[in-house]
Amino acid sequence: MTPRRVVVVGGGIIGLTVGWRLAAAGAEVTVCDPAPGRGSSWAAAGMLAPIGEASAAEAPLTRLGLESVRRWPTFADELSADADCTPDDLGFRREGTLQVAFDDDDRRALDELAAVHRLLGLESEVCSARRCRQIEPLLAPSIRGGLLVVGDWQVDPRRVVGALVRALSRRGGRLVTSAVRRLRTTGEPGAHSVEGIELEDGTELEAATVVLASGARAALLDGLPKEAVPPIRPVKGEILRLAAAPFGLRPSLTVRASVRGQFVYVVPRADGEVVVGATMQEAGFDTGVRAGAVLDLLRAAIDLLPALSELSVAECLAASRPGTPDNAPVLGPTPVDGLLLATGHHRNGVLLAPVTGDALVGALFGSGLPREAASFTLGRFT
Repeated sequence: MTPRRVVVVGGGIIGLTVGWRLAAAGAEVTVCDPAPGRGSSWAAAGMLAPIGEASAAEAPLTRLGLESVRRWPTFADELSADADCTPDDLGFRREGTLQVAFDDDDRRALDELAAVHRLLGLESEVCSARRCRQIEPLLAPSIRGGLLVVGDWQVDPRRVVGALVRALSRRGGRLVTSAVRRLRTTGEPGAHSVEGIELEDGTELEAATVVLASGARAALLDGLPKEAVPPIRPVKGEILRLAAAPFGLRPSLTVRASVRGQFVYVVPRADGEVVVGATMQEAGFDTGVRAGAVLDLLRAAIDLLPALSELSVAECLAASRPGTPDNAPVLGPTPVDGLLLATGHHRNGVLLAPVTGDALVGALFGSGLPREAASFTLGRFT
């Protein structure tokens, strides 16, 4: 068995990125997923926002996000070349993000975020309410100010996963639209080695390396030795998609806000779609959309940008994000020889795709995980 024969379990934006990057590096790659790109990647808004979501308590994760967003322009160029499209076709936009406060309480929270930016040396511009409305004229007159973050961007995850499927094929990778039933290993407890995987129909695929990238379900794979089980749990997120009529009013850039304590973001696409999100709920694998969640998101978004009330509701959906105890991903080797992890990205799968792909190439073909990913291994939990 060639040591470069790799099976990637999971075909969301992370699994497809890892598969494409490993195939480009010379691996013989098979990505397995019954519905590629249709999990949390399909529901994601696609914000690349390490600055807007910066936290002093999660500084290592913020630094990882900053490193990944730095790589996004090159990632978009290379993906576009392999997928025969352009970065614009991926919905890659760099207008920045405007983070605003709806009332005085929200303004105090925004002032705290600005203080975090200063502490971490991150670039953002404190804006008066008037300056905010100059940047985005559709904002409600009641807003109390904001922060302009020119380094927070966006992509369209649905277009990105479509491009990744094409790029994987062009690099010689194979996509199998089947669920993986079981991880096959050999050896004694504490000294297991990967042999491959077994698909739902009983087909066995041999592999010297298996990359577990199945998101919120990564810990549930049958046959996974207990010493390699990542501490992943599902975190439900509900999100809305609105549709603007041709030439209809919609925001010109991503707007994030707290509206009377309700967090909301509004992400405009070039094609007229406007994404409104998102909730977070510890609800297991339930993907039903709650009426109250739709109400809360729409009310906050329309209070913030009244023109959104004229748009039509195109889609309401929910998905399970892969959460970890510290909200950071789990990358790289495990105690099982040949088993690598690329999961636990929580709300940052789209943002962290470039750095994750590069990290797994380093883990398999280099001298180990690169420096920027070295603190995100499974070992930090044990």
